[in-house]
Amino acid sequence: MGRATKGCGCASAVLVVIIIAAGVVGWKFVLPWWKRKPPPPSGSELQVHVLDVGPIEGDSILLTSPTGKTVLIDAGDAGKGKVVLEALKRYNVEQLDYFVATHPHPDHIGGADEVIKAIKVLNVIDNGLGPDLPEALAAQNKATAPAGKNKPAPKKLDKSATITKFFLDYKNAISQSGAHYEKAQPGTKYDIGGGARLTILAPSEPFFTREQMKTGGNITNANSVVIQLDYGDFSMLLTGDGEEQTEHRMLAKDLKLKAKILKIAHHGSKYATSQDFVNRVRPEVAIISCGEWNRYGHPFQAVLDRLRAVNAKLYRTDLQGEITITSRGKEDDYVIKTAKEAKSDVWVGRVAQKDDSTRSGFIAYGDFGPPPKNSKK
Repeated sequence: MGRATKGCGCASAVLVVIIIAAGVVGWKFVLPWWKRKPPPPSGSELQVHVLDVGPIEGDSILLTSPTGKTVLIDAGDAGKGKVVLEALKRYNVEQLDYFVATHPHPDHIGGADEVIKAIKVLNVIDNGLGPDLPEALAAQNKATAPAGKNKPAPKKLDKSATITKFFLDYKNAISQSGAHYEKAQPGTKYDIGGGARLTILAPSEPFFTREQMKTGGNITNANSVVIQLDYGDFSMLLTGDGEEQTEHRMLAKDLKLKAKILKIAHHGSKYATSQDFVNRVRPEVAIISCGEWNRYGHPFQAVLDRLRAVNAKLYRTDLQGEITITSRGKEDDYVIKTAKEAKSDVWVGRVAQKDDSTRSGFIAYGDFGPPPKNSKK
């Protein structure tokens, strides 16, 4: 009997050890997985509208959750607020639950002030950064800061003030709107209803510096807000104007990057959509928002070739207008519709006439007319 009791005690001790070990494993691996796991889809329709804010360069994407919550990511260039507002009216959007400014370039938030002033916005999210200016212009901008009570406003805006006016208008519109403002933090999740969820993936600090952009790419773009949209079996990666540096930083982290649909970063620029990133995401569909009049070679041919190599289906706003994606969260149930048929090959890129990298001295987009035609020889 004594031996049996001793054996029972050993078995109990082993069982306790197993239970503790299982608890540790569950706490370390299962719990984080469970927290990352999106809620189950309601079965109602999720809508994503990649708006056509061309023919100049720009981005603006409207999300409507299965429960009717709305998220607007960027608002196109200055003067395109009207186009965005017309789209909101067309989709019966009476208020925005979230407005996300991916980064302070005018082709993404130039129309934001007009939108924020015209419609109720509950929450605004951005990366907390202002426009990047060369040292000489930054000093000039500081010297001509907005007038105080005893300081008259300058009659004429200097170059730096002209370049940053879109950002000041955006910040003023937020202040006047009463919207709740928060800085994007990687890992933050937003439940937008019906089982749909947004997760902030980037930017992470320390932010990229000019020194880190010497190999190419744009510093303001590299610090873009990047968002993962999940709804059941549907997923979409919304990359703003993130650059190759942004992609490599995300690749080095334990992030869920694989997605059904990839909104191509930086309008299809040669400075983004690296081979390593495409290999990780393995998108079934790639969507490029770019302007027919852009002078920066967007989209770049090598980027299109990488996407074609992984058998992604390609859509472009410059050739097909507004692009709408709908899903009920089931496996492969998403549907994509375009405003028009492409009249030319979507797999043919554009030739660059300008370089929009930080190393080239680029500051902000501002080519509002059609690019000049190549002179005949």
